[in-house]
Amino acid sequence: MNNKITYHKVGDYYIPNLYLERENYKNDYQIGKYGHLRLQYLKEYKKAEYTIMLMDGTLRKHIVDTDIQAKERLEILIKKMLEKNPIDESLKDNDPLKWTGIMNNYKHSAEEIIYSEIIYY
Repeated sequence: MNNKITYHKVGDYYIPNLYLERENYKNDYQIGKYGHLRLQYLKEYKKAEYTIMLMDGTLRKHIVDTDIQAKERLEILIKKMLEKNPIDESLKDNDPLKWTGIMNNYKHSAEEIIYSEIIYY
């Protein structure tokens, strides 16, 4: 890391050239829906928190971890819903629209929990 500060002249003033360090946390991870929702929420409603994480280099880690946590929680919640209210697998073959509707209902219910617990807190 180069600790030397460089400047550029603007009018009569010298302004420091400041750059944010690139975060290298899980570079190969593709941030999904929940990570992007969390990022948008931070930018719009938690500006101070967003700025602090951006400046200290923890924003990517927070977004990636939030995305992973939300996906895992979604899977667990849907699994629990299916255990409490099982769907007959023959319904998938006999009435696929009804099966899709029930599964979408479980997914939307689980997402509402995820939004309140993980994304928009």
